[in-house]
Amino acid sequence: MNKLKFTRNIGIVAHIDAGKTTTTERILFYTGINHKIGEVHEGNTTMDWMIQEQERGITITSAATRCVWEYKKKKYYINIIDTPGHVDFTVEVERSLRILDGMVVLFSAVEGVEPQSETVWNQANKYKIPRIAYVNKMDRKGANFFNVCKDIKNKLNCNPIILQIPYFKNENFIGIIDLILNKYIIWEEKNFGMKYNIKNIPNKMKEITSKYRVKLLEKLAEYDDEILNKILRNKKIENNKILEIIKKETINMNLIPVLCGSSFKNKGVQMLLNYICLFLPSPLNSKKIIGKNLLTNKKCIIYPKRKSFFSSLVFKISSDKFVGKLVFIRVYSGMLKLGDYVYNIRTKKKEKISRMYQMHANKQIPINMIIAGDIFAAVGLKNIKTGDTLCSQENLIELEKIKFPNPVIGISIEPKNKIDLDKMCVALSRILEEDPTFKVKIDKNTSETIIYGMGELHLDIIIDRIQREYNIKLKKGIPKVEYKEKLKKKIKYREIYKKQTGGRGKYADILFTIGPNEKGEGLSFINKVKGGNIPKEFISSIKKGFKESMKIGPLLGYEVVSMEVILLDGTYHPVDSDTLSFEIAAKNGFKKSTIKTNPVLMEPIMKLEIICNNENMGNIVSDINKRRGIIKEILDINNNKLIKSLVPLSEMFGYVTNLRSLSSGRATSNMTFSHYKELSQDIMNKLINKNE
Repeated sequence: MNKLKFTRNIGIVAHIDAGKTTTTERILFYTGINHKIGEVHEGNTTMDWMIQEQERGITITSAATRCVWEYKKKKYYINIIDTPGHVDFTVEVERSLRILDGMVVLFSAVEGVEPQSETVWNQANKYKIPRIAYVNKMDRKGANFFNVCKDIKNKLNCNPIILQIPYFKNENFIGIIDLILNKYIIWEEKNFGMKYNIKNIPNKMKEITSKYRVKLLEKLAEYDDEILNKILRNKKIENNKILEIIKKETINMNLIPVLCGSSFKNKGVQMLLNYICLFLPSPLNSKKIIGKNLLTNKKCIIYPKRKSFFSSLVFKISSDKFVGKLVFIRVYSGMLKLGDYVYNIRTKKKEKISRMYQMHANKQIPINMIIAGDIFAAVGLKNIKTGDTLCSQENLIELEKIKFPNPVIGISIEPKNKIDLDKMCVALSRILEEDPTFKVKIDKNTSETIIYGMGELHLDIIIDRIQREYNIKLKKGIPKVEYKEKLKKKIKYREIYKKQTGGRGKYADILFTIGPNEKGEGLSFINKVKGGNIPKEFISSIKKGFKESMKIGPLLGYEVVSMEVILLDGTYHPVDSDTLSFEIAAKNGFKKSTIKTNPVLMEPIMKLEIICNNENMGNIVSDINKRRGIIKEILDINNNKLIKSLVPLSEMFGYVTNLRSLSSGRATSNMTFSHYKELSQDIMNKLINKNE
């Protein structure tokens, strides 16, 4: 329990190029895990270990590590997950946030709150994760700490509390003034900022320091009467009291502590580590973890106790060429020793834990035991998927699964050498295990293998991995949009399936209505059969048949997003009817009936945000309009324009290159999935005719 109190499971998240990996590298250096600082621009960072990450200078996969930080003579065990900033790899952020207790959100002191920052922030809100804001890159020209603080408050709709302010000398970022310590902190450059000095506040900074310390105390007084009374009576407020209230309200998600620094220049990271230990929750005071007791079918709270039944969640699977399949697991209760068995709720099978590792990026450190609050990797688990609950067989409690977005873009691939086809299939199956937002389909008309992902970069990385890791040369087609299909009209239909081949035959008869599901996505199946006209044991097979059929829609074979089926009546044969017959009847009924429901195609609409200068704005807006885009708003931001729009994905292939041309390389863009929208009749007809 004592170790749990000093454990922190945190993630470091931000928009691409805000300095996540650089900050993590400094943390590993200052905590003694690394003896040399890795740099993104040199391609030698610990956490960006993939070849593709080092070549491109971006984070692609979330990497986990563990370090120890000593603060006030107490050792804190910090599990860190460094996540990607590019929107195409949002799955890595999603699954990491699911198992974290707290997080650090980085913002560039120049760019402020960027689009992916907003996306990550909203994801963190969904999982109710307390967080600290760290304004990085204070050394950059144009850095404006207080503008970023306003941005955080206004764009993210939260309550930031400034704990530090930057100190500049001759326009150079020198150090920080800590408003809690009421001291000036300056780092020694000769030892990579390993040592720092705490000094009295320079005279020229005393007035602004006093102003922001008063603001700090006034904000805390909103949450604590004792502080309010001391302010009113002009009495001294102890630092311990200040720290206590900030921690409490940070964990309650009422306050967001804001710090500043320059990780690249080795300034501010040690203070960030101190405040991670002080303000972010341990597993003991983290959010409540809710599970479902499968024996009582009721919800229950899982407490992080070592002496309890084992309960854990699989949040990531990756392949390692030396140890095989690595399964990343967050433990919520109990303990596990090497050689113990775990029970998989999904497969209803026991599996033995043959090897356990503490992860350090792509390196594994063997361990013999883990306890509640730990994050570790296991080897030897066979039938496993992201989101699986692993627990004790004596206590069947299922944790909430992780939900992932559907892919929106596809591309056909085939090996240049036909003898590599089997190798390609093995590669695809392994990547499918690792990445829940990656899908593979065989085109029913062309027999092409089509891979689907979250964006062009996502698919580009996957193709690159297949070619490098499995030594396969691939031919790829042009990108394809992953459309969806939707039923528009409700109809009644009867399907009779009869087959007589000598001996026992096949028979099923179902009467149903089929049409759009107004309640939401997926299948809404309502059974209204009375009098035992269809035995209960066949009803689930009918539902299964309809659910399976939704994967291939009536127009072009795309997935049907939502559907309502009301089973009205039917008949069965006492000898010839079986579950398979009714499942086939449902599938046949779907194929014949849905074409009469006036089905339509739905296309993915993307949220596009562009930052450009005034000079290029007109050409960029005109280009968006030509692509069937809709301009939502145009804002002023740091002497530039922020253009927010909604655009069809089908019109956006290769857009980054086109934008570079329109803006002479000065504009930047960010595109994320927004929603699906019904295609106009003329565009839909062109697509259907093209595929006939």
